[in-house]
Amino acid sequence: MVRGVIPRQPAKTGRQAGSGSLIRGAQSRGSSREKTFRAAPFDRPTRVKPVPALAKPKPARPSKGYNPRAGERIQEILKRLDQLYPDVTCALTHSNAWELLVATILSAQSTDVNVNRVTPVLFRKYPTVQDFAALTPEQLEPDIRSTGFFRNKSRSVVGAAKKVVSEFGGEVPDDMDQLLTLPGVARKTANVVLGTWFKKGVGLVVDTHVTRIARRLELTKNTDPPKIEQDLMKVIPRKQWILFSHQVIWHGRKLCYARSPKCVDCPLETLCHAADKTWSTVEIHKSAQP
Repeated sequence: MVRGVIPRQPAKTGRQAGSGSLIRGAQSRGSSREKTFRAAPFDRPTRVKPVPALAKPKPARPSKGYNPRAGERIQEILKRLDQLYPDVTCALTHSNAWELLVATILSAQSTDVNVNRVTPVLFRKYPTVQDFAALTPEQLEPDIRSTGFFRNKSRSVVGAAKKVVSEFGGEVPDDMDQLLTLPGVARKTANVVLGTWFKKGVGLVVDTHVTRIARRLELTKNTDPPKIEQDLMKVIPRKQWILFSHQVIWHGRKLCYARSPKCVDCPLETLCHAADKTWSTVEIHKSAQP
């Protein structure tokens, strides 16, 4: 050892020179000089305003000057009904005025198909009005039970039979006022008997089909059958009262249903602006509804 030269001693920290460690203080100085990088914030999504739901379109108002009861429109309705149902008549099975009267009374709140299943057996069992007049309502009830409301109907049928026998010589009267005196007979039943059997167009039959379709076609705004009948009598020619009623009833059975009418198949579609149409090529009128 050369005198005066002191060998380098190991560092007390245990780090040797040249070991790759930074000189004391260098790291802190270096780090202080380094630029601090901050992560760029994520782009915030642009707030999109919600698109408001499209408002349901309101039914179009009737065109100015539109008259649903105009003569030209009525004639076109009648023309198309004639093409659809040229020779239709009452669907109730009968062979005389009394049988038609009974069948019509039984058809209330029932279907013609159901009534036509009941009446052939009924008329074989009681062939004449005198046979019905000899019954009590309780005796008739089992025979007409399937038509519904059989207790009221049995009282009406037996009551009508007794009155026809006692006051009209066993013959159903062909007069509106006289028919209306029979139990269970209102204007609808009387018009069916007068128009179908006696060929007398005293009024129009207004049942549920006629009520619905007359309102859809804007021929009336009323819901009461007598008032609907009066409205129709003002616009339908009298000579067509009988046929028109039958045509509209058949139309209600075939196409113009109470629910989901077959508008796409209906020849009257272009003349109809009903609010509940299932398909339309013309404007819809809010007031035209059943």
